[in-house]
Amino acid sequence: MASPSPSSTLPKEEEKESSAQQSNAQPEAMARSSSTKDPPPAPSWFTPKRLLIIFCVINMINYVDRGAIASNGVNGSARSCDDKGICTSGSGIQGEFQLTNFEDGLLSSAFMVGLLVASPIFASLAKSHNPFRLIGVGLSVWTLAAAGCGSAFSFWFIAICRMLVGVGEASFISLAAPFIDDNAPASQKTAWLAMFYMCIPSGVALGYVYGGFVGGHFNWRYAFWGEALLMLPFAVFGFVVKPLQLKGFAHVESKKALTSVETVSAVNDDSEASKVDGRSLVGRDGISADDLNTPCKSVGICNIRNQFSRFAKDMKVLLVDKVYVINVLGYIAYNFVIGAYSYWGPKAGYNIYHMKSADMMFGGITIVCGILGTISGGFILDRMSATISHAFILLSGATFLGAIFCFLAFCLRSLYGFIVLFAVGELLVFATQAPVNYVCLHCVKPSLRPLSMAISTVSIHIFGDVPSSPLVGVLQDHVNNWRETALILTSILFLAAGIWFIGVFLHGVDKSNDESESQVSANAVANRKPLLDGNEDESPCEV
Repeated sequence: MASPSPSSTLPKEEEKESSAQQSNAQPEAMARSSSTKDPPPAPSWFTPKRLLIIFCVINMINYVDRGAIASNGVNGSARSCDDKGICTSGSGIQGEFQLTNFEDGLLSSAFMVGLLVASPIFASLAKSHNPFRLIGVGLSVWTLAAAGCGSAFSFWFIAICRMLVGVGEASFISLAAPFIDDNAPASQKTAWLAMFYMCIPSGVALGYVYGGFVGGHFNWRYAFWGEALLMLPFAVFGFVVKPLQLKGFAHVESKKALTSVETVSAVNDDSEASKVDGRSLVGRDGISADDLNTPCKSVGICNIRNQFSRFAKDMKVLLVDKVYVINVLGYIAYNFVIGAYSYWGPKAGYNIYHMKSADMMFGGITIVCGILGTISGGFILDRMSATISHAFILLSGATFLGAIFCFLAFCLRSLYGFIVLFAVGELLVFATQAPVNYVCLHCVKPSLRPLSMAISTVSIHIFGDVPSSPLVGVLQDHVNNWRETALILTSILFLAAGIWFIGVFLHGVDKSNDESESQVSANAVANRKPLLDGNEDESPCEV
């Protein structure tokens, strides 16, 4: 019997391939139609102004906590004895747990560690879980941790709780600003961001008053319990209401649709794959097909590996974006000065001008100028027509003029002249808050905005206000002159203005309305699931 010729087998193979393609065509079409159709209607509870008010209140509570733990009523003082041997019992956290100043300072560091570690994690999770639900998770952690601070029985217990407070806040600071940016009117986006960030100075100031009153009239523990009660409704709100969708992220309509789309993305390399260096990249997230097909020992390991791979690729996109890098570098230099001002300002004012109430003076100037300056910066940028180039012009101009006024203020020997010039300088310097965050949100694609905000927050703390206070202390020990130290510190604002001025000449493209982000790849849709749903979906590894 003669064997079939190669030419006779080719039509059969082609027929099999065509039938396989036809079998995949229907689910592929479903996937594409589901990714390109209009987003789901907004929840019944939602209006843009209502969302802004809710987020502003949450942000205010976050910073009330920061102010409360630094207040004399909550933080308190250590036990002390005079020369005659008469001792006074300590008060607040420091007195009850008999903390040294070093241990007391560790409470602030523990909060910052939780915040900085968790911010990128929540930003990365936003690609595989609903961002609105992630805010609910973070606020729940925050509420439990704040209640734990009030119930603390030892230094290490309250230190761990402070770290968890930072973890809880991390989800909010990474994800709230993109939600506000999505829902603000086009002509008022920066103004809305300004109102959101205005809650920072006002929240800290309110925290000082709240902590002092509660700690002075009741007990420092009640301050934390009160914060937990205030935040609890918002934590519950994040779970029980229908969640909002964030632009640039897929919407899950049904688990059945997800499974079909997931299968399409895994097996249909022709529809979504592209070749880079000989490797197939599937979907918009840039996960290689080879990585997806590599067997995993467990689903958890596979998910972690894919999350890490996606995070690394997103980080590379941010680090090669010149506009983003210049913006964050200027923000680091700016925050270096602001952080040192907040810590050393009262002491410098007392030594230079012999202020009797330096704390109240610097605190009052910072609160008033912080609120007015932040709001003004947002409204001015909107009036200029909010663009990345205009934002850099405002950032560099306001910071340069503010640096001049602050520098001249420390040159004067008159206290009243110092107060006037320093107030004007701080008003100008705080006008940068809304524009700098506007650039972080608009120089990247919508799906990268949470990570953009998270990395910006991590950078300005690690390289800005965290090292600035001890470094300025070392400088003062060396020069032993507070006026010279203040002038050297203020001159760094000129560096920040110069860095932001470079951004004016960069080709800053607003990517917040990138059309490619409105069409979600099948692979991204497959990985998207509401946080409260069960594990009924198959994982990409299992497919």
